Amino acid sequence: MSGANRHFVLAAGGTGGHLIPAFALAIELDRRGHHVALITDERGAAIPGKPEFLPAHVLPAGRFGKNPLKWFKGIKAVLEGRKMSLRLFETFEPSAVIGFGGYPALPALLAATSAEIPSLVHEQNAVLGRVNRLLASRVEAIATAYPEIKRLKPKHAEKTHLVGNPVRAEVMQLRDDPFPPFTDEGLLRVLVTGGSQGASVLSEVVPDGLAMLQPALRARLQVTQQCRPEDIDAVRERYRSHDIPAELGTYFEDMASRLADAHLFIGRAGASTIAELTAVGRPAILIPLPIATDDHQAANTRELTQSGGARSIRQHNFTGKELARQIQALAQRPDTLSTAAHAAWNCGRPNAVRDLADLVESFGGSELMDVIRVGANNARGASQEARPAHGAARDDAS
Repeated sequence: MSGANRHFVLAAGGTGGHLIPAFALAIELDRRGHHVALITDERGAAIPGKPEFLPAHVLPAGRFGKNPLKWFKGIKAVLEGRKMSLRLFETFEPSAVIGFGGYPALPALLAATSAEIPSLVHEQNAVLGRVNRLLASRVEAIATAYPEIKRLKPKHAEKTHLVGNPVRAEVMQLRDDPFPPFTDEGLLRVLVTGGSQGASVLSEVVPDGLAMLQPALRARLQVTQQCRPEDIDAVRERYRSHDIPAELGTYFEDMASRLADAHLFIGRAGASTIAELTAVGRPAILIPLPIATDDHQAANTRELTQSGGARSIRQHNFTGKELARQIQALAQRPDTLSTAAHAAWNCGRPNAVRDLADLVESFGGSELMDVIRVGANNARGASQEARPAHGAARDDAS
């Protein structure tokens, strides 16, 4: 199969971090005239945001914890998923299979190897995930979101391509909008989210930390915070007792518009979060999830913090006093925040989905494109048009 109207299978684990970039790629491939199918698990099939045109095939996904006694069940599920994937490939005839990490991607990619179908993986984090490490020697290409990837063997450098991490279209549309005006007298709008695994510590620390700010800055706060349902009443009472206006919710459907209005983000350092912050250009205080596999959230912060676009606080150091100190340093002058926003924006890779789709299209069609190689070039995935921000001019990210 060559030219337009080719078929591609995307395989992604059941978390938003794996599926959001998969959905973005599916939309781009569909726009280019291709047919796309998704392989995932039951959790993945329930993640919101799946395009209506994208059929989801739910396969068993074996998980392998630290207890070897449970590995047999995991191996059995992987073999069953591999068998089901092969049946799908017989009818769908994909030109390539693209994995986005997570155990549900493993059976599909093993099946692709068995059926001699080209395959590649996309790594969203700054540490190569377990499944992607296992498959690195089998796949034809490894697409990455960062120029430096831990646990990636040097022998795989020649097939490694820096493309970035695709983000939702509604977020990418905000890239050319300027940083919201922030003055000595204006509101300081703070957005706080923690994801399903990390909101409780933010609920405990952030209200008290904001209350420790100097009175002149504290009086200008306007907070939006996502909380776990079990935490929300206690958080509301904390803000009320500190006399800080805060809008709380367990889920915000309009998160893109809230990010657009924010002057400062406080939250975890998941791959999708970092990608959206850099796409829009928002300063951040990041608290990496300490139980993240291979400490990948801490690694995700490296590029952004080194650029000056974010500050990172390890959870054991995340106290109200430390949070207040970091916010005070960022917001002490209007130009400090806008400069950090400038740095964050310059870390963005706005052409991630285009570059990834170009790489995918190179399988079963024309000769493999030389999308930017990590080993040879640490520049951004594509040229970026600079856009102005309040208090700082934007530079090219190249």
